[in-house]
Amino acid sequence: MPLHKFDFPKHISMSMKTLKEVKTSCYLIFKGILALFMLIFGLNPVAFAQNNILVFQSDFGLKDGAVSAMKGVATSVSPNLKMYDVTHEIPAFNIWEASYRLVQTAPYWPAGTVFVSVVDPGVGTDRKSVVMKSRSGHYFVTPDNGTLTLVAEQLGIQEVREIDEAVNRRKDSNESYTFHGRDVYAFTAARLAANVITMDQVGKKLDNQVVSIPYQKAVFENGQLRGSISILDVQYGNVWTNINKKLFNRLNVKLGEDVRVQVFNKNEKIYEGKVRYVNTFGEVKEGADVGYFNSLLNFSLGINMGSFSEKYKVSSGGEWRVVLTK
Repeated sequence: MPLHKFDFPKHISMSMKTLKEVKTSCYLIFKGILALFMLIFGLNPVAFAQNNILVFQSDFGLKDGAVSAMKGVATSVSPNLKMYDVTHEIPAFNIWEASYRLVQTAPYWPAGTVFVSVVDPGVGTDRKSVVMKSRSGHYFVTPDNGTLTLVAEQLGIQEVREIDEAVNRRKDSNESYTFHGRDVYAFTAARLAANVITMDQVGKKLDNQVVSIPYQKAVFENGQLRGSISILDVQYGNVWTNINKKLFNRLNVKLGEDVRVQVFNKNEKIYEGKVRYVNTFGEVKEGADVGYFNSLLNFSLGINMGSFSEKYKVSSGGEWRVVLTK
C-alpha cells in the first residue's frame, strides 16, 4: 500500500511538527549566539562574505585589449559582477607601486570586495599565485611577489591560499604561459566575487605570511625623523612619505617654519634643502618648495605650481629614504 495511504495517529504528527519547530528555534538561537560572539570579538559577519564587487589593477595600460580581456573573462563567469578599476597605469614591473595603490584604496571599499592585481614580471615562473583575505574582510588575488606587502601589514592577514590552477583556471588556457592575469587571476577573482567558489575552494591553505618588500619604516630617533618615499602624486610631481602627523609633531615644527629635508636613493644623497611647512600651497609664492600633509595625512613634499620629483629627480619605492630635522 502506498505510504500516503497510511493514517498516522495525530499525536505522532504533532510530535514531528514540534520537533521541526524546536530545530528551527535552535538554529535561530545558534545564529544569534554566533553574531553576538562576532560582535564581542570585533568580527563583522559581513566581512566574511564576498559582495559581487571586483576591482582591477595592473601595469597593462589601456593601449591594447589586455584589460578588456580580463573583464571579458570575469563577465563570462558572472554578468552580475560590478567591476571597477584602481588603475592600469602602474609603471611596468613596479611591484612596490602596485602594493601602495592597493593599500591606498582598499580601506575605502566595503568588506567582501575582491581585488585582482596583476603586476607580474615573474609570470610563468615558480612564484605563487595566491588569494589573501585580510582581517578587514577584503580579498586580494595576485602573484605573491611583494604586491601584498602593505595590505598585509596594515589590514592584517586573515588567511592565504594558493590558487589551484587545476580547478581555478580558464578552460583551455593551459598552453598560455604569459597572461595569468586573464587566465588565472581574473577568472579566480570573478568566481570568488560572484560566490561561485568559497575561499576554501581557492586551493591549499598556506601560512599567514606573504613575500614582503623591505623599506624604511617611519621612526623618530635622536632628533631625526626617518621614513621612506611611499609614492609620487604622479599628476603633480609631489612626493609622499610614510611619516604621519603624530610622528612629525615630535619635531616641534610649527606651521610657517622650515623643515630640513634630505632624500636618499639607497646610500646616495639626491636632495638636501629646507621646505616651508604649510597647510596649503597657496601660502607660499609660486615656485617655492613646501612640506605639507596629503589626503592620507602623511608628510609630503611639493612645489607650488611645479613638480618636486621632476625638479630634484626624486622617485619612490623601497630604496628611497627621507630624513627630516628641525
